Amino acid sequence: MSDLPPQTTIKRWLVTTNHKDVGIMYLATSLFFLLFGGVMALLFRVHLWEPGGIGLLTGNQFNQAVTAHGLLMVFWFLSPIATGFANYLVPLQIGAKDLAFPRLNALSYWFYLFSGILLAISFFQGGAYSGGWTLYAPLNVPTYTPAMEATAGGTATVLALMLFVFSITVGTVNFLVTIHRSRAEGLGLWNMPMFTWSWLLTVWMMLFAFAALLAALLLLSADRLLITQYFATEQGSGLLWAHLFWFFGHPEVYIVFFPALGIMFETFQTFCGRRLVGRKWVIIAMVLVAVQSFLVWMHHMFLTTINLEIKTLMMATTIGISLPFDLMVFALIYTMVKGRVRFTTPFLFSLGALVLFILGGITGVFLGAVVLDYEFRGTYWVVAHFHYVMVSGVTALVGGLYYWWPKITGKMYSEALGKLNFAVYFIGFNMLYFPLFLAWETPRRVFHFDGGMQTYHQVATVGAFILGASFLIMFYTFAKSWVSGPDAPDNPWEFSRTAEWAIPSPPPLDNWSGRPSYASGRLEFVEDSPAATDGGVAQKHDATGEEIAHGDGEHADHASIWPLGIGFGTFVLFLGLSGLTPYVINFAEQAAADTGTEDALQNLVGMSNEPNIIYPILIGLGIVILAYVLFKFGVEDFNAPEMAIAERWPFEGVGNTKLGVWVFLASDIVVFGAAIGAFVFMRIHMGWDAWALETIQWAGLLNTYILLTSSFTVILALVFAERKNKTGLLATMGATLLLATTFMGVKAYEYSAKFAEGEYWWYGLEYSIYYVTTGLHALHVLLGMLIAVFMIYRILSIDAYLEDHRPVEFFGLYWHFVDIVWVFLFPLFYLF
Repeated sequence: MSDLPPQTTIKRWLVTTNHKDVGIMYLATSLFFLLFGGVMALLFRVHLWEPGGIGLLTGNQFNQAVTAHGLLMVFWFLSPIATGFANYLVPLQIGAKDLAFPRLNALSYWFYLFSGILLAISFFQGGAYSGGWTLYAPLNVPTYTPAMEATAGGTATVLALMLFVFSITVGTVNFLVTIHRSRAEGLGLWNMPMFTWSWLLTVWMMLFAFAALLAALLLLSADRLLITQYFATEQGSGLLWAHLFWFFGHPEVYIVFFPALGIMFETFQTFCGRRLVGRKWVIIAMVLVAVQSFLVWMHHMFLTTINLEIKTLMMATTIGISLPFDLMVFALIYTMVKGRVRFTTPFLFSLGALVLFILGGITGVFLGAVVLDYEFRGTYWVVAHFHYVMVSGVTALVGGLYYWWPKITGKMYSEALGKLNFAVYFIGFNMLYFPLFLAWETPRRVFHFDGGMQTYHQVATVGAFILGASFLIMFYTFAKSWVSGPDAPDNPWEFSRTAEWAIPSPPPLDNWSGRPSYASGRLEFVEDSPAATDGGVAQKHDATGEEIAHGDGEHADHASIWPLGIGFGTFVLFLGLSGLTPYVINFAEQAAADTGTEDALQNLVGMSNEPNIIYPILIGLGIVILAYVLFKFGVEDFNAPEMAIAERWPFEGVGNTKLGVWVFLASDIVVFGAAIGAFVFMRIHMGWDAWALETIQWAGLLNTYILLTSSFTVILALVFAERKNKTGLLATMGATLLLATTFMGVKAYEYSAKFAEGEYWWYGLEYSIYYVTTGLHALHVLLGMLIAVFMIYRILSIDAYLEDHRPVEFFGLYWHFVDIVWVFLFPLFYLF
């Protein structure tokens, strides 16, 4: 499927892979989740009208509302709305026709949508997760939470988060490849628009931060689904979760705020009529923050047993990371001082964001001091500070909606309504969040408070409704503009300076009728186009007078149904997995009875073991759907040509797909690094010599030889592909598959031998770690085997990879990575 239906049809939005369509879907869906999370917030704010609560919610319902609000706003609204802007604007700002991998872009959206649907369904599976959005251990495992928490709904929430991380990972790989390899001629990294710069750093942070979260969620899912013991012991479980979560969680603050900062830079330049003051230093400051964001996570753990020296070091890094932000704030202020400010709606929201962020940042410095953190941690001071930082980002994002609304829709909005929107928003924001500083002695996440704080909480609740009303005004303003607003010019802002304003509003499907170029130092179009004509730029020719070939006239496809199919199949599979636990419990109880190891099942206290047959059916159905749609995705003839002429530093000699594989493997290194780090951390915590697990050493050694040999056969496969030797290619790919099957067979023998002795994954912490870590590796081996089977099918059916051997090379990169991981696992589990 390559033809794209009209925008007025539902089919268009189900099959589109065009970056602008996907961006619009991200924006619309994220705004829906904003309403969802906002309703949750209004529910518990109304409940807090009186010190003991007004009885609107039970204790568990209050916890579910607070948890869902946090998860929805942080994960399903803040990051995705920024992704929507990036989808729509980044290719336009860098001169690309689309993202590098359009189908993966669509897949990222469908993973996002279905993850949100799975979260919503969790409320109807006995109750959604209610342990707080940070999912702290041991409250994140059913053993230590109320009976309702042991339901499928709590597990579905965790799986929804995992599916959301899949979306982030796919999108991150896509954006990194696109920005690094698809910039218009002459557009160096230093000269990229500030929004694109902010997004580039955002996705680099996402790549590693969300990989750490994925590792944490994999371990937590194992605990919830398979009753392993990562977070159900007294052997450092709480500290382990805190390390994994906050290694993600603190960079997430900057992941959320950087796109908003990019919008502020763009709007300040446009409405102050001058280039950003200190632009080079601002970029350097953002790079420093992106790097430092991974070095401050432990300031969230000042109340733990970590020694004071390390806490002091983390306090220093926390104070240090505020310094680059000081530079950015002063750059924005001086841009205003040296410019001619026009107080349009987008600028008002950006200016408001700056004011609110300054207050949020100053109050955050209090929490960066160990002594003060002991007093403020776990109170409403943290709640107020957190929202002044995060929701100041929302303020700028709303400004971005107004700024690019004419470009996206081709319609202008009412400035009077926009300014009314800002006034109501700003008043509601401060009425809601500032009283929480004054009510700082209230413990967070509780549904009752001291009577002396009642006035502050009541003012905050009124503010919440005013803030909510501001969004209704925003939706009305945009709806009125869409229905009856005047047509927008291509560039409604006098001093805008980025490429998206050089083309019609809304932009055409392929963005450019010519090739954008910055080779002369300013934006030009290589051949005659409406944009070039409007700008008075002549057609560009080479020295002989012949038109320069740009190589971008090749037809690009914009439609595929299979990303939707993959998203739906994964959703069905995960929904089925959410109800798997009772079957595992019943199996564990029977196995324990057979082997006399009932004492190993202490972590099953309070957990339900009444299975529902619908969940195994959903698992089977999900696997069948995924097998079909993944196959169709693989054989689909979808053309997404690379730009013939582009700036590609520092990856000139690396193709798009190869760079994508590298980037994906970089994130996977973090996943395995976190899993191996969890092993080392837990083993040290319980005592290195107290490790009771005994493995079959010859099996581990044999599997090491098998995998190393399989890496050699993959290398031979590439050699045969380069020589166009079909027989040799088939033989070596078949040998790789046979060796992988042998590896899995040896692993199955090893597992079954331990099962025969009653040593299952729930038998003890060391057994949980062994089975989960080696099982995660085995899952990667299985994925490689499925890819190998598909490649062998393609070789047999269409003589694939003989004319273009690169897919064999890409498979080899993945396979070598899997083998290298085993080289680390073998000594850890079999020799030490």
